[in-house]
Amino acid sequence: RQILDGVVRGVGVGGNCSGIPTPQGFCWFDNRYAGKPLVFAGTVGIMPRETSGRKLHEKTAQAGDLIVMVGGRVGKDGIHGATFSSEALDSKSPVTAVQIGDPITQKKFSDVIVKEVRDLGLYRSITDNGAGGLSCSVAEMAKECNGCHVHLDRVPLKYHGMAPWEVWISESQERMTLAVPPGDLRVFMDLMARRDVKATVIGEFTDSGRCVVECGGKTVMDIGLDFLHDGLPKKHLTTSFEKKANPEPAVPCPERLDATLVTMMKQKNICSTEFVTVQYDHTVQGGHVLGPVQGKGRVQSVASLTKVVLNWKKAVGLSQALFPSYSEIDPYQMAGAGIDTAIRGLVAMGVPPDRIAILDNFCWCSSDDPERL
Repeated sequence: RQILDGVVRGVGVGGNCSGIPTPQGFCWFDNRYAGKPLVFAGTVGIMPRETSGRKLHEKTAQAGDLIVMVGGRVGKDGIHGATFSSEALDSKSPVTAVQIGDPITQKKFSDVIVKEVRDLGLYRSITDNGAGGLSCSVAEMAKECNGCHVHLDRVPLKYHGMAPWEVWISESQERMTLAVPPGDLRVFMDLMARRDVKATVIGEFTDSGRCVVECGGKTVMDIGLDFLHDGLPKKHLTTSFEKKANPEPAVPCPERLDATLVTMMKQKNICSTEFVTVQYDHTVQGGHVLGPVQGKGRVQSVASLTKVVLNWKKAVGLSQALFPSYSEIDPYQMAGAGIDTAIRGLVAMGVPPDRIAILDNFCWCSSDDPERL
Protein backbone atom coordinates (compact mmCIF):
# COMPACT_ATOMS: atom_id res chain seq x y z
CA ARG A 1 0.00 0.00 0.00
CA GLN A 2 2.89 2.32 0.75
CA ILE A 3 4.27 1.84 -2.78
CA LEU A 4 0.84 2.45 -4.36
CA ASP A 5 0.23 5.62 -2.34
CA GLY A 6 3.67 6.94 -3.25
CA VAL A 7 3.22 6.28 -6.96
CA VAL A 8 -0.25 7.84 -7.04
CA ARG A 9 0.99 10.90 -5.18
CA GLY A 10 4.04 11.26 -7.44
CA VAL A 11 2.01 11.11 -10.66
CA GLY A 12 -0.40 13.71 -9.27
CA VAL A 13 2.40 16.09 -8.34
CA GLY A 14 4.05 15.70 -11.74
CA GLY A 15 0.85 16.48 -13.65
CA ASN A 16 -1.83 18.33 -11.74
CA CYS A 17 0.61 20.54 -9.81
CA SER A 18 1.83 21.83 -13.17
CA GLY A 19 -1.71 22.52 -14.35
CA ILE A 20 -1.87 19.41 -16.57
CA PRO A 21 -5.03 17.26 -16.59
CA THR A 22 -4.62 13.54 -15.88
CA PRO A 23 -7.32 11.79 -17.93
CA GLN A 24 -5.88 8.29 -18.17
CA GLY A 25 -4.22 5.68 -16.01
CA PHE A 26 -3.66 1.98 -15.51
CA CYS A 27 -2.51 -0.17 -12.60
CA TRP A 28 -1.11 -3.68 -12.52
CA PHE A 29 -0.09 -5.42 -9.32
CA ASP A 30 2.52 -8.12 -8.84
CA ASN A 31 4.62 -8.89 -5.78
CA ARG A 32 7.76 -8.71 -7.93
CA TYR A 33 7.23 -4.96 -8.35
CA ALA A 34 7.84 -4.45 -4.63
CA GLY A 35 11.58 -3.96 -5.13
CA LYS A 36 11.30 -1.79 -8.23
CA PRO A 37 7.84 -0.56 -9.23
CA LEU A 38 7.60 0.56 -12.85
CA VAL A 39 5.97 3.95 -13.34
CA PHE A 40 5.35 5.28 -16.83
CA ALA A 41 4.01 8.83 -17.01
CA GLY A 42 3.82 10.76 -20.26
CA THR A 43 2.48 14.09 -21.43
CA VAL A 44 0.99 15.01 -24.79
CA GLY A 45 1.50 18.60 -25.87
CA ILE A 46 0.76 20.73 -28.90
CA MET A 47 2.48 23.77 -30.35
CA PRO A 48 1.92 26.06 -33.34
CA ARG A 49 3.76 25.07 -36.51
CA GLU A 50 5.33 28.51 -36.72
CA THR A 51 5.36 31.91 -35.07
CA SER A 52 6.57 35.22 -36.51
CA GLY A 53 7.48 33.35 -39.70
CA ARG A 54 9.74 30.91 -37.83
CA LYS A 55 9.07 27.16 -38.05
CA LEU A 56 9.11 26.00 -34.45
CA HIS A 57 10.16 22.42 -35.15
CA GLU A 58 13.41 23.72 -36.59
CA LYS A 59 16.14 24.71 -34.13
CA THR A 60 19.76 25.61 -34.79
CA ALA A 61 22.17 26.93 -32.20
CA GLN A 62 24.76 29.21 -33.79
CA ALA A 63 28.37 29.90 -32.87
CA GLY A 64 28.39 32.85 -30.49
CA ASP A 65 25.03 32.03 -28.91
CA LEU A 66 25.12 31.91 -25.13
CA ILE A 67 24.38 28.67 -23.26
CA VAL A 68 21.67 29.52 -20.73
CA MET A 69 20.36 27.08 -18.14
CA VAL A 70 16.93 27.86 -16.67
CA GLY A 71 14.98 26.21 -13.86
CA GLY A 72 16.07 24.42 -10.72
CA ARG A 73 19.51 24.11 -9.19
CA VAL A 74 21.71 21.07 -9.80
CA GLY A 75 22.08 18.42 -7.09
CA LYS A 76 23.25 14.86 -6.68
CA ASP A 77 19.71 13.54 -7.09
CA GLY A 78 19.27 12.35 -10.65
CA ILE A 79 22.86 11.19 -11.20
CA HIS A 80 22.77 7.97 -13.24
CA GLY A 81 18.97 8.18 -13.34
CA ALA A 82 18.77 7.01 -16.96
CA THR A 83 21.05 4.02 -16.47
CA PHE A 84 19.47 3.23 -13.08
CA SER A 85 16.06 2.85 -14.72
CA SER A 86 17.42 0.20 -17.10
CA GLU A 87 19.15 -2.05 -14.58
CA ALA A 88 18.11 -4.72 -12.15
CA LEU A 89 18.30 -3.48 -8.56
CA ASP A 90 20.88 -4.82 -6.13
CA SER A 91 22.66 -3.68 -2.97
CA LYS A 92 25.01 -1.46 -5.02
CA SER A 93 22.25 0.53 -6.76
CA PRO A 94 22.72 4.29 -6.06
CA VAL A 95 20.04 5.97 -3.99
CA THR A 96 20.88 9.33 -5.60
CA ALA A 97 19.58 8.17 -8.99
CA VAL A 98 16.00 9.14 -8.11
CA GLN A 99 15.21 12.74 -9.00
CA ILE A 100 13.57 15.04 -6.46
CA GLY A 101 10.75 16.71 -8.36
CA ASP A 102 9.93 20.42 -8.23
CA PRO A 103 6.68 20.94 -10.19
CA ILE A 104 6.29 24.61 -9.17
CA THR A 105 9.65 25.51 -10.73
CA GLN A 106 8.74 23.47 -13.79
CA LYS A 107 5.40 25.26 -14.15
CA LYS A 108 6.94 28.70 -13.84
CA PHE A 109 9.65 28.27 -16.45
CA SER A 110 7.45 26.32 -18.88
CA ASP A 111 4.85 29.12 -18.77
CA VAL A 112 7.34 31.90 -19.45
CA ILE A 113 9.05 29.96 -22.24
CA VAL A 114 5.89 28.80 -24.00
CA LYS A 115 3.76 31.90 -23.49
CA GLU A 116 6.36 34.66 -23.82
CA VAL A 117 9.97 33.84 -24.67
CA ARG A 118 9.12 31.61 -27.62
CA ASP A 119 6.87 34.11 -29.37
CA LEU A 120 9.40 36.90 -28.84
CA GLY A 121 12.03 34.80 -30.63
CA LEU A 122 14.57 35.14 -27.82
CA TYR A 123 16.26 31.76 -28.35
CA ARG A 124 17.40 29.70 -31.32
CA SER A 125 17.42 26.22 -29.80
CA ILE A 126 16.18 24.50 -26.65
CA THR A 127 16.60 21.06 -25.04
CA ASP A 128 15.56 19.57 -21.72
CA ASN A 129 18.00 18.44 -19.04
CA GLY A 130 16.49 14.97 -18.74
CA ALA A 131 18.66 11.87 -19.16
CA GLY A 132 22.33 12.89 -18.92
CA GLY A 133 21.60 16.45 -17.75
CA LEU A 134 23.82 19.19 -19.16
CA SER A 135 26.15 16.64 -20.75
CA CYS A 136 23.39 15.64 -23.17
CA SER A 137 21.49 18.89 -23.63
CA VAL A 138 24.56 21.04 -24.30
CA ALA A 139 26.37 18.40 -26.38
CA GLU A 140 23.29 17.72 -28.50
CA MET A 141 22.77 21.42 -29.21
CA ALA A 142 26.50 21.87 -29.86
CA LYS A 143 26.16 19.43 -32.75
CA GLU A 144 23.99 22.05 -34.47
CA CYS A 145 26.82 24.60 -34.61
CA ASN A 146 29.82 22.27 -34.14
CA GLY A 147 31.14 23.27 -30.74
CA CYS A 148 30.62 24.50 -27.19
CA HIS A 149 32.56 25.90 -24.22
CA VAL A 150 31.03 25.36 -20.77
CA HIS A 151 32.00 26.79 -17.36
CA LEU A 152 30.65 24.38 -14.75
CA ASP A 153 31.49 26.66 -11.83
CA ARG A 154 28.76 29.00 -13.06
CA VAL A 155 26.06 26.33 -12.70
CA PRO A 156 23.78 27.02 -9.68
CA LEU A 157 24.06 24.15 -7.19
CA LYS A 158 21.80 22.94 -4.40
CA TYR A 159 24.81 22.54 -2.12
CA HIS A 160 28.60 22.62 -2.11
CA GLY A 161 30.90 19.68 -2.61
CA MET A 162 29.78 18.36 -5.99
CA ALA A 163 32.48 17.05 -8.34
CA PRO A 164 32.58 18.46 -11.90
CA TRP A 165 31.37 15.19 -13.41
CA GLU A 166 28.38 15.17 -11.05
CA VAL A 167 27.37 18.68 -12.11
CA TRP A 168 27.81 17.72 -15.75
CA ILE A 169 25.56 14.63 -15.75
CA SER A 170 22.95 15.29 -13.03
CA GLU A 171 19.53 15.17 -14.68
CA SER A 172 16.24 16.84 -13.86
CA GLN A 173 12.84 17.48 -15.43
CA GLU A 174 12.84 21.01 -14.02
CA ARG A 175 15.75 22.37 -16.06
CA MET A 176 16.17 23.43 -19.69
CA THR A 177 19.12 24.59 -21.77
CA LEU A 178 18.67 27.32 -24.36
CA ALA A 179 20.82 28.94 -27.05
CA VAL A 180 20.27 32.69 -26.62
CA PRO A 181 21.78 35.25 -29.06
CA PRO A 182 23.91 37.81 -27.13
CA GLY A 183 21.76 40.65 -28.42
CA ASP A 184 18.65 39.13 -26.83
CA LEU A 185 20.21 38.21 -23.49
CA ARG A 186 19.20 41.36 -21.58
CA VAL A 187 15.54 41.05 -22.55
CA PHE A 188 15.59 37.30 -21.90
CA MET A 189 17.15 37.59 -18.42
CA ASP A 190 14.90 40.48 -17.44
CA LEU A 191 11.82 38.47 -18.40
CA MET A 192 13.04 35.44 -16.45
CA ALA A 193 13.72 37.58 -13.37
CA ARG A 194 10.26 39.15 -13.51
CA ARG A 195 8.69 35.68 -13.67
CA ASP A 196 10.84 34.44 -10.75
CA VAL A 197 12.67 31.88 -12.91
CA LYS A 198 16.36 31.34 -12.27
CA ALA A 199 18.45 31.68 -15.44
CA THR A 200 22.24 31.47 -15.69
CA VAL A 201 24.71 31.88 -18.55
CA ILE A 202 27.06 28.90 -18.26
CA GLY A 203 29.04 29.20 -21.51
CA GLU A 204 28.74 29.73 -25.23
CA PHE A 205 28.32 27.73 -28.40
CA THR A 206 31.27 27.73 -30.80
CA ASP A 207 32.33 26.31 -34.15
CA SER A 208 35.56 24.77 -32.81
CA GLY A 209 34.44 21.21 -33.44
CA ARG A 210 35.06 20.41 -29.77
CA CYS A 211 33.16 20.19 -26.50
CA VAL A 212 35.27 21.99 -23.90
CA VAL A 213 34.25 22.00 -20.24
CA GLU A 214 36.03 24.03 -17.54
CA CYS A 215 35.63 24.11 -13.78
CA GLY A 216 37.59 26.32 -11.39
CA GLY A 217 39.89 27.51 -14.17
CA LYS A 218 40.87 23.97 -15.17
CA THR A 219 39.83 22.10 -18.28
CA VAL A 220 38.03 18.94 -17.16
CA MET A 221 36.86 17.85 -20.62
CA ASP A 222 38.05 18.58 -24.13
CA ILE A 223 36.79 16.16 -26.74
CA GLY A 224 35.95 16.32 -30.42
CA LEU A 225 32.23 16.42 -31.22
CA ASP A 226 32.62 13.83 -33.96
CA PHE A 227 34.06 11.36 -31.48
CA LEU A 228 31.57 12.35 -28.78
CA HIS A 229 28.57 11.63 -30.98
CA ASP A 230 29.83 8.95 -33.36
CA GLY A 231 32.97 7.48 -31.78
CA LEU A 232 31.32 4.89 -29.59
CA PRO A 233 32.14 1.39 -30.88
CA LYS A 234 29.12 -0.56 -32.04
CA LYS A 235 27.91 -2.87 -29.32
CA HIS A 236 26.96 -6.38 -30.35
CA LEU A 237 24.44 -7.97 -28.03
CA THR A 238 23.58 -11.64 -27.87
CA THR A 239 20.42 -13.30 -26.71
CA SER A 240 19.55 -16.78 -25.56
CA PHE A 241 15.91 -17.75 -25.73
CA GLU A 242 14.37 -20.79 -24.14
CA LYS A 243 10.69 -21.24 -24.80
CA LYS A 244 8.92 -22.03 -21.57
CA ALA A 245 6.31 -24.70 -21.33
CA ASN A 246 3.07 -23.39 -19.93
CA PRO A 247 0.56 -26.22 -19.71
CA GLU A 248 -3.07 -25.19 -19.55
CA PRO A 249 -4.40 -25.42 -15.98
CA ALA A 250 -6.81 -28.27 -15.42
CA VAL A 251 -9.36 -26.59 -13.16
CA PRO A 252 -12.78 -28.25 -12.92
CA CYS A 253 -15.78 -25.97 -13.24
CA PRO A 254 -17.79 -25.85 -10.01
CA GLU A 255 -21.58 -26.15 -10.07
CA ARG A 256 -21.98 -22.60 -8.72
CA LEU A 257 -19.77 -19.71 -9.73
CA ASP A 258 -21.13 -16.98 -7.43
CA ALA A 259 -18.39 -17.41 -4.80
CA THR A 260 -15.75 -17.69 -7.52
CA LEU A 261 -17.01 -14.48 -9.15
CA VAL A 262 -16.85 -12.56 -5.87
CA THR A 263 -13.32 -13.83 -5.24
CA MET A 264 -12.24 -12.83 -8.74
CA MET A 265 -13.76 -9.35 -8.44
CA LYS A 266 -11.70 -8.77 -5.29
CA GLN A 267 -8.41 -9.28 -7.13
CA LYS A 268 -6.42 -6.06 -7.48
CA ASN A 269 -5.90 -6.55 -11.21
CA ILE A 270 -9.64 -6.96 -11.86
CA CYS A 271 -11.37 -4.68 -9.38
CA SER A 272 -12.19 -1.06 -10.12
CA THR A 273 -9.37 1.49 -9.98
CA GLU A 274 -11.78 4.39 -9.63
CA PHE A 275 -10.30 5.08 -6.19
CA VAL A 276 -7.06 6.02 -7.96
CA THR A 277 -8.65 7.94 -10.82
CA VAL A 278 -10.69 10.26 -8.60
CA GLN A 279 -7.53 11.43 -6.85
CA TYR A 280 -6.52 13.21 -10.06
CA ASP A 281 -8.02 16.25 -11.73
CA HIS A 282 -8.86 15.45 -15.34
CA THR A 283 -10.96 18.61 -15.76
CA VAL A 284 -8.26 21.23 -15.11
CA GLN A 285 -8.16 23.75 -18.00
CA GLY A 286 -11.74 22.72 -18.81
CA GLY A 287 -11.04 20.65 -21.91
CA HIS A 288 -12.38 17.24 -20.93
CA VAL A 289 -15.00 15.68 -23.21
CA LEU A 290 -14.92 12.02 -22.16
CA GLY A 291 -13.31 11.45 -18.79
CA PRO A 292 -11.61 8.37 -17.36
CA VAL A 293 -14.68 7.02 -15.53
CA GLN A 294 -17.78 6.69 -17.68
CA GLY A 295 -21.39 5.49 -17.60
CA LYS A 296 -23.86 4.73 -14.82
CA GLY A 297 -21.61 2.00 -13.54
CA ARG A 298 -18.61 4.36 -13.44
CA VAL A 299 -16.49 2.01 -15.50
CA GLN A 300 -12.80 2.75 -16.00
CA SER A 301 -12.56 3.66 -19.68
CA VAL A 302 -9.89 2.37 -22.04
CA ALA A 303 -9.81 5.77 -23.76
CA SER A 304 -10.55 9.41 -22.97
CA LEU A 305 -11.07 12.56 -25.05
CA THR A 306 -9.75 16.04 -24.22
CA LYS A 307 -9.97 19.37 -26.08
CA VAL A 308 -6.54 20.96 -25.81
CA VAL A 309 -7.69 24.23 -27.42
CA LEU A 310 -11.10 25.15 -26.06
CA ASN A 311 -12.44 26.98 -29.14
CA TRP A 312 -11.52 24.12 -31.49
CA LYS A 313 -13.81 21.37 -32.67
CA LYS A 314 -10.87 18.99 -32.47
CA ALA A 315 -9.77 16.92 -29.50
CA VAL A 316 -7.03 14.49 -28.52
CA GLY A 317 -7.90 10.92 -27.66
CA LEU A 318 -5.69 8.94 -25.28
CA SER A 319 -5.70 5.23 -24.64
CA GLN A 320 -3.37 2.62 -23.22
CA ALA A 321 -3.12 -1.09 -22.62
CA LEU A 322 -0.64 -3.46 -21.04
CA PHE A 323 -0.50 -7.18 -20.32
CA PRO A 324 2.63 -7.79 -18.21
CA SER A 325 1.80 -11.37 -17.24
CA TYR A 326 1.38 -12.32 -20.90
CA SER A 327 5.09 -11.60 -21.44
CA GLU A 328 6.00 -14.66 -19.40
CA ILE A 329 4.22 -16.80 -21.99
CA ASP A 330 4.97 -14.91 -25.22
CA PRO A 331 6.49 -11.37 -25.24
CA TYR A 332 5.68 -10.90 -28.94
CA GLN A 333 2.01 -11.70 -28.50
CA MET A 334 1.96 -9.51 -25.39
CA ALA A 335 3.16 -6.52 -27.43
CA GLY A 336 0.60 -7.24 -30.12
CA ALA A 337 -2.21 -7.49 -27.59
CA GLY A 338 -1.24 -4.15 -26.04
CA ILE A 339 -1.16 -2.36 -29.39
CA ASP A 340 -4.43 -3.97 -30.50
CA THR A 341 -6.33 -3.01 -27.34
CA ALA A 342 -5.02 0.56 -27.30
CA ILE A 343 -6.01 1.12 -30.94
CA ARG A 344 -9.44 -0.44 -30.42
CA GLY A 345 -10.18 2.04 -27.63
CA LEU A 346 -9.46 5.02 -29.88
CA VAL A 347 -11.29 3.61 -32.91
CA ALA A 348 -14.37 2.90 -30.78
CA MET A 349 -14.33 6.56 -29.77
CA GLY A 350 -14.22 7.72 -33.39
CA VAL A 351 -10.53 8.46 -33.86
CA PRO A 352 -9.46 7.71 -37.48
CA PRO A 353 -6.79 4.98 -37.57
CA ASP A 354 -4.54 7.08 -39.82
CA ARG A 355 -4.39 9.78 -37.12
CA ILE A 356 -3.11 7.47 -34.37
CA ALA A 357 0.45 7.69 -33.03
CA ILE A 358 1.84 4.93 -30.82
CA LEU A 359 4.39 5.24 -28.02
CA ASP A 360 5.71 2.00 -26.56
CA ASN A 361 6.63 1.52 -22.93
CA PHE A 362 8.10 -1.95 -23.31
CA CYS A 363 10.51 -2.39 -20.44
CA TRP A 364 13.04 -4.95 -19.40
CA CYS A 365 16.01 -4.49 -17.12
CA SER A 366 19.68 -5.30 -17.76
CA SER A 367 19.20 -5.88 -21.47
CA ASP A 368 22.88 -6.76 -21.84
CA ASP A 369 22.11 -10.02 -20.05
CA PRO A 370 21.51 -12.61 -22.84
CA GLU A 371 18.78 -14.34 -20.85
CA ARG A 372 16.90 -11.06 -20.36
CA LEU A 373 17.47 -9.76 -23.89
